[in-house]
Amino acid sequence: MPEQHDNGTEAAPGPADGRSVRERPARERLARRCRTVTEAPWFALTVFGVILANAALLGIETYPGPAADWHRWLRLAEHTCLVAFTAEILLRLLACADRPRDFAKDPWNLFDLAVVLCAFLPVVRENTTVLRLLRLARVLRTARFLPQLRVVLVAVARSLPGTLSFLLVGGLVLYVYAMVGWVFFGRQDPQHYGSIGRAVLTLFLLMTLDGIGDAVHAGLEISRWSLLYYASYVLLASFVLVNVLIGVVLTSLDDARATERDEPPYRSPRAAGDEDRRLLLDRVAAARRALDDLEQDLARSELGTAGRGGAIGANGNSCYIAQSSGAGDSVGSGG
Repeated sequence: MPEQHDNGTEAAPGPADGRSVRERPARERLARRCRTVTEAPWFALTVFGVILANAALLGIETYPGPAADWHRWLRLAEHTCLVAFTAEILLRLLACADRPRDFAKDPWNLFDLAVVLCAFLPVVRENTTVLRLLRLARVLRTARFLPQLRVVLVAVARSLPGTLSFLLVGGLVLYVYAMVGWVFFGRQDPQHYGSIGRAVLTLFLLMTLDGIGDAVHAGLEISRWSLLYYASYVLLASFVLVNVLIGVVLTSLDDARATERDEPPYRSPRAAGDEDRRLLLDRVAAARRALDDLEQDLARSELGTAGRGGAIGANGNSCYIAQSSGAGDSVGSGG
């Protein structure tokens, strides 16, 4: 029974559909050309060089002499870097003209766009300090082109929750030991334990074991129990808490490396389409090979069936001849 196709449900393309069909190839051609530029190795190297040049300019401006003598050239170089960054972000935007959501999926694209757009805000351009900090943020863009640096930044970001817990525990330990130190050493050593603030500052500096020997000798002159006080504090703050912080950072670093390793590389829409087409062709080739194998198996089975039928027929004829000859012999003997 032939299949019946219902053409009544298909909507005829209207003017809007025709306009989108005409505009779509233009956007695809523009995005394809821009992707050819942004995915080229020389483009990444050029942007990386501009970022390093921007960092060098920031360093030169810290010297009063060169900053005053080369003020005009430094301003020109800064505007050149800004033009280069603006052209780069525009090319990246146009590279995703056919699929704008792909641009927003990459966090680095959003970061680059925010850094470039902030440079054009009137409030930022008038404030020299904010503008310099913004130019300093461009140096962080080097992580986009250095995978190992990107892994470290991701690890630092992931370790923030654990670091916050460490800060809370560390603050509690500092406060408790600062109060104990104020009680025992506040009157005899007001310079270091005269108030809770001075005690916290003293213990925070002792956390790095800097000056711990002088502190222990000064404490022994006041009381022998100070040895137990400083020993317990060093064991808890300088060894236990610091090792916990190192463990949190290393765990986050391992997670970031695993994520970077398991994350599939970014593929452009054109490359994704070519990959999908190749996979479909492979599936079609596999289906054809399977059909050929089935045809061969079917041919073998038919040949086997025909052979068995011929054998059965031959056996039947021989039996019939034997019976006929046997009957003739009996008739002849009877006659």
